Amino acid sequence: MDLRQLNALAAVHDHGSFSAAARALHTVQSNVSTHVARLERELGATLVDRSSGQLTEEGLAVLDRTRRINAELDAMTADVASMGDVVSGGARIGVIGTVGRWLVPRLVEAVQREHPLVRLGILDATTTSLVPLVQSGDLDLAIVNIPSAGPDLDTMPLFAEDRVLVVPTDHPLAASDHVALAEAAEHPLLMPPVGTSFRDELDGAAARAGVELTAQAEVDGMRLLASLAFQGFGPAVVPSGAVPSYVGGDWTVVAVDDLTPRSVGIVVRSKGRPSRAARAVRDRIVDVVAVQLGTRTGIHELPDGPRPAAGDAEGGRS
Repeated sequence: MDLRQLNALAAVHDHGSFSAAARALHTVQSNVSTHVARLERELGATLVDRSSGQLTEEGLAVLDRTRRINAELDAMTADVASMGDVVSGGARIGVIGTVGRWLVPRLVEAVQREHPLVRLGILDATTTSLVPLVQSGDLDLAIVNIPSAGPDLDTMPLFAEDRVLVVPTDHPLAASDHVALAEAAEHPLLMPPVGTSFRDELDGAAARAGVELTAQAEVDGMRLLASLAFQGFGPAVVPSGAVPSYVGGDWTVVAVDDLTPRSVGIVVRSKGRPSRAARAVRDRIVDVVAVQLGTRTGIHELPDGPRPAAGDAEGGRS
């Protein structure tokens, strides 16, 4: 097998048909069909369901390996190009929105200043969306809620972040500086969906307090959830980083006594080593967080972080 065959299969998956894959690869459909057919013969399995254009279970397994192969090839090219003192190449990272709003501007500035030849690609998404992209090799690393469920991932803790309650100023809870979780549970809340780490931790805290939280609405996206709370649609527990620094608006922030901070960290694939460009960006993330720990309200150092991810023996600055 060769890369043309593997990339033809990936293009069929990404674009939904052999004809669309051919257009994306700037070739003709017969070439794509030939590459996929040869790959199927070599592997002894049907990789694409011709009736639907969808990959079979075997095809998806090959696709996963193809993503990893291409990620390793990109990393190899970047590492060889960066064997001198100058770091170059691409680094693809993901970040949850409430962290990205304060971290990304400082990260972009640091990368431009210290590694001007690094091409930085950034995806703003939820933890549940970002983790699979790291596992597949579509992202080099992601800043997410931890612990993050998923095999083949290593985690580097970054910081702990307080959870606070944002409530409209005309809400009964707005009269207090702080409340117990049992008091908050008396009112419907805007909440993340069940199955997200933030929601699971809220439900766990409620269970320990002997109460059950009621969802007014479930919103998969912390920045949108916080925005709805700021606009007065209802109270919501959010990380402190979601709260803007300006004073004003028809909302207030209330502390919740029995909520533990959330943990945020970097996840990378445990198989394979990140490129030198990705390692450089990771180190700049650590630098930015270290500065913010001393200046940003609600951000605290974790007892076990930050430190290089497992399997990465290279210490110091990349």
